[in-house]
Amino acid sequence: METPFTFGKIVFGLNFANRTDEINQLITNFKSGINCILLSPRRWGKSSLVLKATEKIKQKNKKVRVVHIDLYNIRSEEEFYKTYTESVLKATSSKLEEAISHLKTFLKHWSPKISFSADDQNEYKIGLEWQELKKEPDEIIDLPENIAASKKLKIIICIDEFQNIGFFGDPLGFQKKLRSHWQKHQSAVYCLYGSKRHMLIDVFASSSMPFYKFGDLIFLDKISEDEWIKYIVRRFRSTGKTISGKNAALIARLVECHPYYVQQLAQLCWFRSQPEASEQIVDKSFESLMLQLSLLFQGMVGSLPNTQINFLKALIDKVEQLSSKETIAKYKLGTSAGVLQVKKALVNKEIIDDSGEKIFILDPVFSAWLKRFYFQE
Repeated sequence: METPFTFGKIVFGLNFANRTDEINQLITNFKSGINCILLSPRRWGKSSLVLKATEKIKQKNKKVRVVHIDLYNIRSEEEFYKTYTESVLKATSSKLEEAISHLKTFLKHWSPKISFSADDQNEYKIGLEWQELKKEPDEIIDLPENIAASKKLKIIICIDEFQNIGFFGDPLGFQKKLRSHWQKHQSAVYCLYGSKRHMLIDVFASSSMPFYKFGDLIFLDKISEDEWIKYIVRRFRSTGKTISGKNAALIARLVECHPYYVQQLAQLCWFRSQPEASEQIVDKSFESLMLQLSLLFQGMVGSLPNTQINFLKALIDKVEQLSSKETIAKYKLGTSAGVLQVKKALVNKEIIDDSGEKIFILDPVFSAWLKRFYFQE
């Protein structure tokens, strides 16, 4: 029997949980030509959300084309242009001949090389002469807009791991270049997101950066406990198994409504249920999840200096005045200036987040593991 819960990959169909308001907001923005920037901690389902919204809009409008680009392995401006060109051509061309026609029509200053796959002649790679391209990349950057305007299409460009442009040779210059073109586009709209929330905030929320006020800045909230309860109960029932609302709520609460972990913990509970998920099964499944990740968590802690570990202990103990003399002395945090440096280091490592109102450990299972196994007395 196929498991009713999905994690660690893009979620489709019935496995997708809620996010109705966010989907509608994205669809409205795309239709209106408003660029979107999605911000949330990693593994909160941004990619699945974007896919769900774009699939819905494609179903209703046959003139919409969606380009999905992942910058995870892209580390240079040259690689970006190649991936960008290939992705736009493949999303807007039904046949190889059409892609070649687009190259000739819209890249007049270039003679790109096309290499084919030995197995599939419709699978191809674009080769661009970098020394020439870097002098004048305008036609490449404007490619989706020009194709869309020519064919009377609406093109949605979705770029995941956008923060990786920070690794390029001249990231600020590259951002200025993109912004100067993209802000003029009328038929192409952009949705930018990634897994390094603090880096994306630096790119989009700082008034000194080129992408400041580029579009609608959407901070994703967690899916509510009530929505998770309905989802978990429904997914259990769809396979002939059962779980009470109380125990479904316990699953959501134990992992603080974290989308990835709710799905993972629910699946562990589902495997153990014959056919009903009891409170004992939920507790045992959560302990199993912590132990399953124990080696990973030990490695994380082992890489941290003592002051950062002590800072995490203060968070586990729910200390609010982290820079007070009493806290610094009790947890051996050094100085008040040192506390700020420790906090910044942990934010940069994506271990904690500082929302301005509250500092918290991003990974709820790591937090529970620290409390139950690492810091236990």
